[in-house]
Amino acid sequence: MIFMSAASVLFAALSPALPAETVRLFDGKSLTGWTMDIPDADKDPTVAKPFLVRDGVLVSLGKPMGHLVTDGAYENYKLVVEYRFVKEAGNSGVIVHVSKLRALNNFLPQGIECQLRSGNAGDFHLFNETLKQRGTQTEANARRLVNFTDNSEKPIGEWNRMEIECKEDTIKVWVNGDLVNDGYESSVRRGRIAIQSEGTEIEFRKIDLTPLAKP
Repeated sequence: MIFMSAASVLFAALSPALPAETVRLFDGKSLTGWTMDIPDADKDPTVAKPFLVRDGVLVSLGKPMGHLVTDGAYENYKLVVEYRFVKEAGNSGVIVHVSKLRALNNFLPQGIECQLRSGNAGDFHLFNETLKQRGTQTEANARRLVNFTDNSEKPIGEWNRMEIECKEDTIKVWVNGDLVNDGYESSVRRGRIAIQSEGTEIEFRKIDLTPLAKP
């Protein structure tokens, strides 16, 4: 597990990484299989690492800001993420189909974010990609596709379960069993997966990926 120090990294040759069965992307013990991209580390390699494992959970401290990115690239899968904001409402996200780091503002990777921000879990944020939202009249060039429901999230301190289904050009998101977003005609179908450090401490106790058969 290392820092990515380049200002802009292209994943031009994404090696196949699709497993045959469910895999634990977070093993509960280490950050094996992940790489940190922390812009502040470019100028100061001794900067604190915002991602760590504590008491069996993956912790994103929120500062310094950056991303934890899988070493493997994936397509056609369901991702189960169990997370909680421990002390206060805050911001983070799971970004799928990552193809390029620091594509926006020297921070955000190119890909599609499934928002974890308190009160907005399940929003889509589009970073140099496009996606249409089923059941809405959202403008085609909109960067944020707002989730369908209110009150799907649990109170601060309790564990939430987000399920993200990426199948061909569709992306669906459930929060605690509620379908909260449904996207189609995605401009990208494959890539790495990233977790954000974005200002607030958040814990992850499960990040599991199950492959889906192609239609």
